[in-house]
Amino acid sequence: MSNSEHPVILLAEDNDDDVAMLRRAFLQAGIDLPLQVVPNGEEAIAYLVGEGRFANRAEYPLPDLFLLDLKMPGIDGFDVLAWLRQHPTLAPLRTIVLTTSDEIRDANQAYILGANSFLTKPVDVTDFKSTLQEMFNFFLFKAKRPEVRRPPISKPPKIT
Repeated sequence: MSNSEHPVILLAEDNDDDVAMLRRAFLQAGIDLPLQVVPNGEEAIAYLVGEGRFANRAEYPLPDLFLLDLKMPGIDGFDVLAWLRQHPTLAPLRTIVLTTSDEIRDANQAYILGANSFLTKPVDVTDFKSTLQEMFNFFLFKAKRPEVRRPPISKPPKIT
């Protein structure tokens, strides 16, 4: 778990409306956990590695749960998943794809790349709150927590 008292969630999401919807759903579900938000795949990777503006590990602790949008400009969610699972110290990070896509090929690809779960973003925040409660209860409080560490920074991370 992160160094903080409460589990930390990292959200990679490029749509401000979806970030606001998720924050509302957290509030309605009674989920009061630190939420770090990055707007794209490049920043998600920088956050996980702890480089640039994310170098202060006290301010930007490793997340206990990573919510990842697939459809982002530049480095998309699929690229982030592929990158993440290639780094042994970060690969165990529990990663949930949270996307507007309901395409089975996207779900299959996300699971192939190592996603722990695949959820389609809801239109109705109220319906989503129970899903969030169940998901957080399972991943953050019931399931065995993996050890996740930032890799040593020796050179810029490669995206393949």
